[in-house]
Amino acid sequence: MKVTVQNKKGLNKDLKIFVEKKIIDNHLNEKYKEVSKTVQLKGFRPGKVPKEVLKRQFGKAIFGEVLDKVLKETSTKALSDNKIKPAGQPKIDLKTYGEDKDLEYTISVTELPKIDLKPLDNIKVDDYEVTIDKKEIDKRIEEIAKNQKNFKENENSISKNGDLVSFDYKATVDGKGFKGNEGKNTQLELGKDLFIKGFDKQLVGVKKNEEKKIQIKLPENFPEKEVANKNAEFVCKILFVKNPEKVSINDEFAKNLGAKDLNDLKSLLEKQINQEYKNSLNMLSKKQILDQIEKYKVNEIPQNLVDQEVKIITEGLKDDEVKKKIKDFEKKAIQRIKVGLVLNEFGEANKIKIEENEIQAEIQKQLRMMPGQEKFLMEYYQKNPTAVASLRGNIYEEKIIEAIKSKAKTNKKIINKEEAEKILKAENEKQMKAQNKGASDKDENISIEKK
Repeated sequence: MKVTVQNKKGLNKDLKIFVEKKIIDNHLNEKYKEVSKTVQLKGFRPGKVPKEVLKRQFGKAIFGEVLDKVLKETSTKALSDNKIKPAGQPKIDLKTYGEDKDLEYTISVTELPKIDLKPLDNIKVDDYEVTIDKKEIDKRIEEIAKNQKNFKENENSISKNGDLVSFDYKATVDGKGFKGNEGKNTQLELGKDLFIKGFDKQLVGVKKNEEKKIQIKLPENFPEKEVANKNAEFVCKILFVKNPEKVSINDEFAKNLGAKDLNDLKSLLEKQINQEYKNSLNMLSKKQILDQIEKYKVNEIPQNLVDQEVKIITEGLKDDEVKKKIKDFEKKAIQRIKVGLVLNEFGEANKIKIEENEIQAEIQKQLRMMPGQEKFLMEYYQKNPTAVASLRGNIYEEKIIEAIKSKAKTNKKIINKEEAEKILKAENEKQMKAQNKGASDKDENISIEKK
């Protein structure tokens, strides 16, 4: 195979490729042998069909298959040998081809620009460490204790808001029962109004072994449609009334939460609170890196990539809106493409790869964050290869940015919780302003169109 690179200026390249006919012939002979082993023709034993017979029957199809294979192999090798990375699907123009002929064709390709990674050595990034005050940890523990109420039964207690009341009930509508009208040992924490709206209030003032009749209107979304939105009577037998007890914050409390003791719980909470802020602040560090990469100078961006990115950015907008601000959309597209090119080049240069176990670990992480929807999420990834590919891309980008950060000039900042919140608040306000500006620009386009 001979390859000549023509038109070496800019990103558009033409490659002239010559493949000797003997290479085509070798592929054809191999294919005919392969077909001969499987094809069944009357009068011939399997594997004994002469080549000329096969040629008359299947020659055109076999040559087409071989030609496709040779074009794929030789074009890939030609691009690889000349270190050309296509920015899209290359166009092939056949000049000479056929059985007993040399193969000559040209490839027209737009290549990706060469990326200089040296500027990455000058990346500067803030790396935050948040110190957590002991008072903040104690406050978090108190909140946990407050939400983990203990209740103690009091034989003579009269129920009030905050108490736990247990009761059996039987409900009727117009004096008649209905499906699901009975309940045993139903427990309500009075004041939370989690049963039927207004039910809690009528249980205030009851005591153990008392019978209480409650008149209430069933909600519109009541499961039994025939009695929904109708007045019902609940006859309730009070089983017990329990008063809330303040939870003692001690080693036993900590053990119930999975810690070794109270000191261990405090240590775990400190790490948890720190990580909460660390994750958000890491997003700022990532943004700093991406903002600096956006300012990199890349001499030329392939127009086909710009057009594709603009199409993604402007999805859902009308043609008039797009034309009005096409320069702005193209500028944004170029920034995105530039960042993607730099990150990919860095990933390849540093041999960053994504293993299957990393993808599975991320899926498991998402499953833990969506209790009750695990099956739905697993099926979603199993049935959507594009979703898995997107996940792989996100993990790949995160690994690249983390690697860039590890080599960057780091400005270590030790801050407290209040300072962290101030920084995050300022960033959120900045993003909100940018979003509002984008929305107002879009509204302006729409109002112009209406006029």
